[in-house]
Amino acid sequence: MPERKPRKDAARNREAVLAAADALFARCDSPEDVTMADVAAAAGVGKGTLFRAFGDRTGLLRALYEARLEPIREAVEAGPPPLGPATPPQERVLALLDAVLCLKLDNRRLTLALEESGGSSSPYRAEHYGRWHRLLRAVLEQVSGMTDSDFTAHALLAATRADLVEHLAEQEHVPRERMRAQLADFATRVLTSGPPQGLTAED
Repeated sequence: MPERKPRKDAARNREAVLAAADALFARCDSPEDVTMADVAAAAGVGKGTLFRAFGDRTGLLRALYEARLEPIREAVEAGPPPLGPATPPQERVLALLDAVLCLKLDNRRLTLALEESGGSSSPYRAEHYGRWHRLLRAVLEQVSGMTDSDFTAHALLAATRADLVEHLAEQEHVPRERMRAQLADFATRVLTSGPPQGLTAED
């Protein structure tokens, strides 16, 4: 019985930290403005508690991202169309890309901070990127006529990079629904057009 209270306190502190970090990133002008000290103060916990729970700033960003991603993950793994496994491959590719874009539009500062910090010299080696790439590549392999699912997955995900989403939304003021339509149109053209005449993936 005595061990339960610390576990409950730890879970409560974790939820408080995630909520505080979420609010801070939503309000900030730049992701770099949010520090671990800011999050600890907003959550009402000590910095030591924060570092023990999440390791470092990147660990906190990953945990917050995972919490936002969970509903999408559940829909992808076992949900109905258009994200679930029973969806025709081409439709599912479009739905997956739309889900990534909407996640980043709804969490612009968070995803920008995560992609900028990454914890790696290359954003393409980050765990969250690898997960999306593997899933998209697997679905692309089921699309008729697709010859290079690995490169195509990279190319399509490049259109959802957080820095591009931030630029389009903040600097070019592209409306959300227009951005979604543009991505769907781009992805459809990629999926329905073969390689240029005379070129193949092996060239």
